[in-house]
Amino acid sequence: MIDTHCHIASDAYSADRGDVLARAWDAGLSHIVAIGESPGAAETCLALAAEEPRVAVVTGVHPHDASSWSEAEGRRLEALLHDPRVVAAGEMGLDYHYDHSPRERQREAFEAQLAIAQSLGLPVVIHAREADEDVASVLRAWPSVRAILHSFSSGPALLRAGLDLGHYVSFSGMVTFRNWTLDDAVRAVPLDRLLLETDGPYLAPVPMRGKRNEPAFVRYTAARIAEVRGLDVQELINTTDQNAGRIFGPRLN
Repeated sequence: MIDTHCHIASDAYSADRGDVLARAWDAGLSHIVAIGESPGAAETCLALAAEEPRVAVVTGVHPHDASSWSEAEGRRLEALLHDPRVVAAGEMGLDYHYDHSPRERQREAFEAQLAIAQSLGLPVVIHAREADEDVASVLRAWPSVRAILHSFSSGPALLRAGLDLGHYVSFSGMVTFRNWTLDDAVRAVPLDRLLLETDGPYLAPVPMRGKRNEPAFVRYTAARIAEVRGLDVQELINTTDQNAGRIFGPRLN
């Protein structure tokens, strides 16, 4: 299994990060995609990846921190994206739920990062919360950039836009929640563009609900998605592993 999205640099793991990784490998994970959504997180993720080849890195500026975007930040990010341990840019996007950064600044940072990713031929990891129409509009403006709609819980319009553009869709432990109502979205994603993630330390799946999430728990998400799709769990895992290798590149193969 591959956990394609974990905030392994989070302070939530600071006391036992090594043990978290060990439990992931013991649970059968082959790779973890570590999200460096800030300069500090990126440094931690890159240090982990230097020691552990099964860790790959995604780095960018989260919409919560878009107010920090500048030309200097763009140059810093571009330099990081040249690192062979880095497999994608992100997570980036728009978040109109919290609005921690002004919406115009979120869009500025989002489009600037898409431009950098396009210039380097890298995929991007997309965060979308209560901003479906605007995220879809931005993605349509950058059709050549491959994207992953991460921890998908948005509406059908964004899903359709993403699928029409050939993007990938990743589901997290939310698919196991009692209030999850988007099984139709799980079924709608072509099998060759489906990904698994934890979004750890957040969104721990049932039966770990209420605990800190970690990569080893991705198996619960795999089991639920396999059930929804009517597939054998191992068949789903094999397919989503292949998909992750295709979108993120050889470090995950």
